[in-house]
Parts: sequence; structure tokens; C-alpha cells
Amino acid sequence: MKKVALLMSGGVDSSYSAYLLKQNYIVNGFYLKLHNKEEKHDFYIEKCKKVAKNLDIKFNIIDLQEEFHKIIYQYFVDSYKIAQTPNPCAMCNPNIKFGLALEEALKLGCDYIASGHYARIKNINGNNYIQEAIDKTKDQSYFLFGISKKAKDRLIFPLGDKLKQNIKIEAFKAMPWFGELEEYKDSQEICFVDKDYINTISKDIDVNKTGLIKDKQGNIVGEHKGYMHYTIGKRKGLNIKGSHAPSYVLDINANDNVVIVGNKEDLKKTKIVAKITSLDNVKSGIYDIKIRYRSKSIKAQIDINGDKIIATPLEDVFGVANGQALVVYKDDIVLGGGFIESSN
Repeated sequence: MKKVALLMSGGVDSSYSAYLLKQNYIVNGFYLKLHNKEEKHDFYIEKCKKVAKNLDIKFNIIDLQEEFHKIIYQYFVDSYKIAQTPNPCAMCNPNIKFGLALEEALKLGCDYIASGHYARIKNINGNNYIQEAIDKTKDQSYFLFGISKKAKDRLIFPLGDKLKQNIKIEAFKAMPWFGELEEYKDSQEICFVDKDYINTISKDIDVNKTGLIKDKQGNIVGEHKGYMHYTIGKRKGLNIKGSHAPSYVLDINANDNVVIVGNKEDLKKTKIVAKITSLDNVKSGIYDIKIRYRSKSIKAQIDINGDKIIATPLEDVFGVANGQALVVYKDDIVLGGGFIESSN
């Protein structure tokens, strides 16, 4: 039988993935220690050990805290410093989960690497591509756009063809020893964030340096509580003097410590530029794009200029944030993407 390394979190999705994979593979469970929240690690490691014991699979704890801090956490903090909105999951997947962890799996003689992500792999003309999950409400293909060909050729997503609403029912029926259903909550999107991102980054940088709020014409209309508290499109929490019309964050000038506001129509963008991270078989033409995880895909004209993706949306797009991922799709197939550098 072939060997597969499974990224385990202790939750329902990855645990049920272990059960499914055990039917056809020799499974080697991997728990990745990525941050220093020991109480979280201890709780979920015990869950993983319970699963490993009951399914009779190997279990390893891989300590990648130093690498994660350097590659992901520092990027997260640095992005907010320069008034960008980071996408740590899209960075972690190619660099940590299906990068460094894949290398560890190969060292241990594994043929594949698997996870509980909601996505699929599709082979087209001999090449493997990330494909959207059957369950569109939980699809995570957006976060997987940057992973390498090497990783895609070894990836297995056991849950990609299943509906999230059925997973817990199936899992607890298949694994009655698993525990009480109430113990298992859906995992948060950013694993290392405490309460919220401001609370997390405030341990390393001053997030409360007040500054001016200006309108598009440069008029001072208020004072902000620290530009890192704001993201593009944000409406709440703006202290605008004497204004009753809704104001939205249009831009953030980190160098001058200024937040620029305007109306909703000012958020509309007609061109988006992203630096390519990974792109496969994309020529000038019309494709589907996503600019946020939760946003629906829209049609856009895509042109390639050196290492840049130039996207001209063919539908209305509002509130594009520098630092977020622009992901290019052909129907439900991920062709790649990059991180947004500018828009107008």
C-alpha cells in the first residue's frame, strides 16, 4: 500500500480524513506546531493521539514554530505596517503545510500528503490542478492557488467531494469513540490570532498611533485611532466630523499616517494589478477571478505583463485591498494567481 502523510488538527475534518484514508493507504499523521499557544497544542494533540490510537496509524509532531514565525507571522505583521491586508493562509499553504511539511513527509517515505481542506485535485492533460470543492459554501481552493506542482502531484483531499453538513454525521457514525460532538467547533480561519488581528499584532508594534482622516480632496474630516485598525472598505469606527452620509475607507497612507475616506461608489475599481505567485497556462483572455475568500467569482479580462497579472473586471468590484490574493479560475479550476499590489 502507498503511504500518505495526513495533516491533522484534532478536529472533525482531519480526523474523518484519517478514517477515510485508512481504507486505502498506510496513514502517517502529522500535527504541525506552528505557534507558541501551548494550551491549544496540548488539547488538539491529545485529540490527534486518540484518533491515531483508535485507527492504528502513526502520529508525528512536527515543530515548525521558528519557520512559521519567520515566514508567516512576520509577513502578517509587516503587511499591516505598510497598510496592506495580509492573507496568511494563502502564504502558509505553499510554504508550510504543502512546502516544509511535504518535505518532512517525503523524508519519512510517504508517497502523498493529505489534509481536510475542502478542495479537489483534477488531472487535465497530464497536469494536476486545484479544483473547487463540491460544497461551494466551504470551498478553500482560493487559499491553495500558490502551491507548487510538486505538491499538487502528491495531494489528496478526502473531503473535496463531500458536503460539510454531512461530515459530522458520517464521522461520528464511523468513529463512535471520537468524543462528544459539542467538543468540536469549526476551526478559526487564522490559527495564531488571539481574539482579533489588532490584539495579536499589538504585541509587536504600536497600533494606536492616532492620525488624520482626509477626504479625496485632501480636506481633514476627522481623526483615526491608528491606521492599522482600518481596512479598505471599512465603514464602522470612523470618527468623521459633522457627516451624516456613510463614509468608507478608500486608501491608507502608512507613511503619512493618513486614512482616506469617500463614498461607496469611490470604492469601485476598474483595474487590479497583482504580482504573480503561481500561474499555469494563462494567456490574455476572459477568466473568472476572486479577490477575497468570501467574494463570489466575477468575470475579468486578464493580461500578463512580465510578473504582473493585469485584471480588468467586467463586473462591478468594490473595496479591493492590497495584499489580498487575486486568484484566476477557468470554470472551477484554479489556474493560479498572485497578491494584489495596486488597483484603480
